[in-house]
Amino acid sequence: MSKVLIAGVGMTPFGKHMGRGYGALAVAAIDEALLDAGIPVEDVERIYFGNAAAGIVSQQEMIRGQVALRNHRLAARPLINVENACASGGSALFLGFEAIKSGMAEVVLVVGTEQLNHEDRSRPFNALRGATDIGEIGEAIPGEVASSSLLMEYYAGVAQSYLDRYDATAEDFARVAVKNRRHAAGNPLAHLRKPQTLEDVIGSRMIVSPLTLPMCSPTTDGGAALLLCSESYARRLGAGGLELLTSKIGPGAGGSPVQRATQAVYEATGLGPNDFDMIELHDAAAPAELLQYSEIGICEEGQAHHLVRRGETDIGGRIPVNTSGGLLSRGHPLGATGCAQIAELCTQLRGRAGSRQLAKANIGLAVNGGGWLDGRYALAIASVVRKIN
Repeated sequence: MSKVLIAGVGMTPFGKHMGRGYGALAVAAIDEALLDAGIPVEDVERIYFGNAAAGIVSQQEMIRGQVALRNHRLAARPLINVENACASGGSALFLGFEAIKSGMAEVVLVVGTEQLNHEDRSRPFNALRGATDIGEIGEAIPGEVASSSLLMEYYAGVAQSYLDRYDATAEDFARVAVKNRRHAAGNPLAHLRKPQTLEDVIGSRMIVSPLTLPMCSPTTDGGAALLLCSESYARRLGAGGLELLTSKIGPGAGGSPVQRATQAVYEATGLGPNDFDMIELHDAAAPAELLQYSEIGICEEGQAHHLVRRGETDIGGRIPVNTSGGLLSRGHPLGATGCAQIAELCTQLRGRAGSRQLAKANIGLAVNGGGWLDGRYALAIASVVRKIN
């Protein structure tokens, strides 16, 4: 079985790109990844195209990747569309990893993209309703203008439960938002980069108690792409330097998908939670980051807020989390998020992170959550990237 290497990375700036379209964002990221890798288009054997919401936001269904690339040099390459809620990009990565690991392909393109901002503001919020069980919550009411994500109501319930069970306060959620914005200030591709204080976050508009606006991920557009290849191909190309050690899926039925995915990663690699130099977590809302600290094993249950209070997950801390700014500040263009997390690990491992560069960057973990069922993510993807000396 082949090692899987990351030969190229491409990513657009994340933000509001009204009218640009998911396809144009995907193409921009893909072209950058191809240039970065130096891989000829004809060597790409298959494409996994991750997107979550275009069916509702732009009304493009079924052949999203083919439409996006119809005028591109890659249009003639085999393409598989991947839709798996907010873990669409991570799921595309998982499929690309398995294709090369198994020997079925030598070069694979993985892309995640999303255009969420639309002049009809209800569209992205109605799309997010589909990330849970419509049979339980009911369809959107025709003509009703949605103004917020239903998922934030779920996150608010999780946040309140955490406050009720442990000696935490809403300020601990604010600390996560402040930390991640501070990291994003050094990321030129992040959606929100202006530093904010604890007072700014606590005093902002309440979305769903106890979550204020900065504790919730913004409505973001963007694309990210990764070129994966086998070790033998990389040797012929003269590329390499980064290995995708593994990528695992954790189901959500009956337990924590984050815990299951990361446990599968630990078993596959022999690594443990304290072996990573950096971690990218799925902080679609501030409490989600805290909950995942214990799920991935970097602290005991109920102790996550103490890590943030002590600065242990800051750049320069014991185990930096979301050096990109995370979903809270880098942004959360649903289908692109999983690939963007890997792009950040690669940037750090290559020593190209500028002012947010870690002093030690040899191995990183990314966790991409997707959907919401029964009080937890419907699934999670955990992936590990390491630098090859």
